[in-house]
Amino acid sequence: MLIKIFSRFLCLLFSIHLFVNPAFCESTPKVLYGEGATFPEPFYQAIFEIYSKQYGVNVYYKGTGSGKGIRQLIDKKVNFAGTDVILNEQELIDAKQPVIHIPTCIGAVAVTYNITGNPQLNFTAEVIGDIFLGKITTWNDPHILLINPGARLSNSPITVIHRIDASGTTYIFSEFLTKTHKVWKQKMGKGKELRWLTGQGARGNPGVAGLIRQIPGSIGYVELIYAIGNQMAVASIKNKSGQFIKPTTQSASMAANVSLTNIMSPSLTNTPVPGGYPISGFTWIAVYREQDYPENTKEKAEELVKLLWWITHEGQKYTESLHYAPLSKEIIHNTEKSIGSILYKGITIHKRK
Repeated sequence: MLIKIFSRFLCLLFSIHLFVNPAFCESTPKVLYGEGATFPEPFYQAIFEIYSKQYGVNVYYKGTGSGKGIRQLIDKKVNFAGTDVILNEQELIDAKQPVIHIPTCIGAVAVTYNITGNPQLNFTAEVIGDIFLGKITTWNDPHILLINPGARLSNSPITVIHRIDASGTTYIFSEFLTKTHKVWKQKMGKGKELRWLTGQGARGNPGVAGLIRQIPGSIGYVELIYAIGNQMAVASIKNKSGQFIKPTTQSASMAANVSLTNIMSPSLTNTPVPGGYPISGFTWIAVYREQDYPENTKEKAEELVKLLWWITHEGQKYTESLHYAPLSKEIIHNTEKSIGSILYKGITIHKRK
């Protein structure tokens, strides 16, 4: 069933990305609205359809990028925001009240490319950074050939494809390079939006994947499911342990096999875990801790809390079939505390039985 749902989802993404958004203040509590990250969008669309059939609650989600989703939450135009990065200090100030972040799954940011034959390639952080800085400009550059012995690569130019919207996928990708590439750290740094020095831009993971498919010699970064769903080549990336690791559900899960001292600011990039894929990250749903605000109701708040509990418990069984990794028991235990802190008029909404 999930495969059928995902197939319908991809057809929608690569034709016209529609979103029917009735008024946020829809009177029925059986309708919830979310917006934000495209990183987890295939997962959300699939499980929200399942949830709707099981519980009669329609959950609409629009993938517009983490930055746009956060802005919509701040403006109170949605019930929840999807984001691959927790809100920064300024965003929390703009929100004017506490925001709760609930991790929902783990994903891998794949480096994908379109070259003749699409051979399996290895990349180091140094090579990736130099490509996206515009220092490496052809596919047969000696630095690429050195780590891909035997690969037959032409002298065709490399076209970099990157995000132009505020993107959590970009944040995870740039955080990895900031940790591992000195020049990148100095010139680019990490963030949802960057001042790119080279390449062409696209909106959303679907937009980046679409451009890479169209342009021979191109390279870019997308959440793994967008590469797999479009049968695109993905590179193996050298991790901190010195291994070239291909992005998979298992290697993303391995990246999260670390002790998280602060669940509110965990980083999975450049993981020290052997077998872990180094460009992995959590994705989150952000909601207001106090749900009593204009255009919201107690009934809607209760439905939102039920949805969050379901995603982080029963919903986890759907992650791997969609090429995401599930949350660990430790993380789920922490999410239970976070969900339990969501209030309506100062009273806890979720009551543990």
